[in-house]
Amino acid sequence: MKKELEFSIEGMHCAACVRRVTTTLQSVDGLQLNAVQIGSADITFDPAQVSIEAIFSAVNGIGFQAHLDE
Repeated sequence: MKKELEFSIEGMHCAACVRRVTTTLQSVDGLQLNAVQIGSADITFDPAQVSIEAIFSAVNGIGFQAHLDE
């Protein structure tokens, strides 16, 4: 069962940042990218294929800080 998730991304400030995050998220198996904007992303993912931690790790690995809003 797929789940939709919107999360915040700190450190983004321009269109190049949006492209980097978009490219990174598109490469994650089990994830469908709905939208990326400066400061956030909206995805649909299959928890049987990829964890939230792995998704955040991919984003954090390119120099940003992904997190859920409290």
